[in-house]
Parts: sequence; structure tokens; C-alpha cells
Amino acid sequence: MKVVVIGGTGHIGTYLVPRLVQAGHDVICVSRQRGNPYTAHESWKQVKHVDIDRQKSERNGDFGTQIASLGGDIVIDLICFTPQSAQKLAEVLKGRVQHFLHCGTMWVHGHSEQVPTSENQRRNPFGLYGINKAKIETYLHAIYQENGFPITILHPGHITGPGWLPVNPVGNLNPEIFVRLSKGEEITLPNLGMETVHHVHADDVAQAFVKAIENHQNSIGESFHVVSEQALTLRGYAEEMARWFGKEPKLRFLPWEKWQKNVTQRDQELTWDHIAHSPCGSIAKAKQLLNYTPNYSSLQAVQESIEHYFEKEGIPVNRL
Repeated sequence: MKVVVIGGTGHIGTYLVPRLVQAGHDVICVSRQRGNPYTAHESWKQVKHVDIDRQKSERNGDFGTQIASLGGDIVIDLICFTPQSAQKLAEVLKGRVQHFLHCGTMWVHGHSEQVPTSENQRRNPFGLYGINKAKIETYLHAIYQENGFPITILHPGHITGPGWLPVNPVGNLNPEIFVRLSKGEEITLPNLGMETVHHVHADDVAQAFVKAIENHQNSIGESFHVVSEQALTLRGYAEEMARWFGKEPKLRFLPWEKWQKNVTQRDQELTWDHIAHSPCGSIAKAKQLLNYTPNYSSLQAVQESIEHYFEKEGIPVNRL
């Protein structure tokens, strides 16, 4: 089939586009500019690239018609963040595509009530990103129920892999935490370090999109979590990473009110966002209906990312 991937040179697209080509699809990669994927792959030579600035095109009111004109049997939208954007695209694509796949987020759940969280649990989204993604999901399910628009929604956790930093053991993106762990230095965790983060390797997210296409009948009209087998507590995450570096973990803990005073505003905001959500998602549904099996644990995904980062930055690591 002809597959249009919107935002195809980013985190997920780096792995998704080659998987689609290898599965025999004709792939059109839509991006704002002709950027390079995070990792090279021979399959990119077979991909057609179309440059569209989504924000500019949406302001002009012709983004949907531009996507529709590409004639895709399948459209995968990896970069939709507002209900208005989702609605404008879906309205144009009604009756024109066999499958429309949207990239959501575990953030649609908001605060966890029962864990691991299943797809059908009550939603408590907070924060603009999570609220908007939840609204998009509600809208897409509604048009599926109303007129059979063939949607599938995949909700990744904290995406990571070579080329971008993972959420670290204190819940933000400061790479210094990993450097300190590699040196056997002490790090300070908020509260008791029992909040959770749930990573997923970008290639496992790509795998899930391909499996959703392959299992078309099972995936239409459904939402699925796409994460690793198990979430990590901040404490367990820090301890395992220290040991991976060949060091004994040295951890101390501070109540949130004190912890937040010792970090930058940006680190504080990111940490609060992550520990307030504390995602821990079930993948039982994706396993059953899509045959999704993640190839990476959370730690393996993080470790591959950090190994790449340390090598790129020339940071020495003496691992046991």
C-alpha cells in the first residue's frame, strides 16, 4: 500500500519508515524540511520526500488537501497536537483512506489510579499536552463511531533511543544525572523515589505502528499503549544505572518542597510533570490484538541512548 507518514524524520519515523519499506509499502515522508533521520538506513533511498510546513499550511487552510493529494491508502500522523489540527485533517481524509493512525501519549490518562493502567480506565488528564491529546482521542473515536472513519491510536510512553536523551532517574532531561551516576557520585531524588517512569524504544513504537497496519481488523477503532514490559521507579532506575556503570548507587532523598529548590526552573517543571503523571501502562491489549512484543526493556532502551550520548560527547565510561 501507499503509506503517508506525517513527521517521518523524527524519533519514531527514523525507525518506522524503514520498517514500512521493508514490509513492502510505498512510503511518502512528509516533513517541514528535508532533515536527516537519527540513524541511516538503506531503505530511505526508496522513500519519496514531500516538504510541507504543517503550521504554515494549516494557517493557509490547505494542509488536509495537500495530504489527501498524495493519495495514501494509509496515513500515519506522528505530529498532531491539537483537536483543531486533528479535525481539519480527518474531515478531508474521510472516505479517502483505508487506515488513519494517530500517535497519542500515555499522558492522556493523567494521574494513575490503578496500575498498570489499561486503555479503558477513567481519564484524568492535566496539563495542556495531555488534555489536548485526550480531546483528539475522544474526537477520533467519535468519528469512527459515527461514520466508520478507520482510526487507530497508539499511546507511547517516554520515547528514547540513540540521538535523544531519555527521561532520567530524577524525572527530567538533564544528562548530568547520568554523568554523576557513571562517576559513582551521589544524586538526590525527590520524595522517596517511588514515582514511576515508563520508557519505550522508538523502534518498539515503530514496530507497534506496523503491527497495527498488519492487524488491520483488530486495530481499527481501538487505542493501544506502546511501552516496555515494565515501568521503573525512580529509585530502581537510578540504582540499576549506577550498577550498569560499574558503581555502587549513592542516593539521598528530599521532600519535593526542598528538592525543587536545588534545581533549575526547567528541571523542576519537567520533574514535576513526570512524577505527577507517574505512568505505568499495561500492554496486554497490544500483545493480544496486535502481537506487539517490545524488543527493549526500559533499561535497555535508556542504556542504548546513553551509550550513544556518552560516545558522541566524548565522556569516558569504565563499565564493569
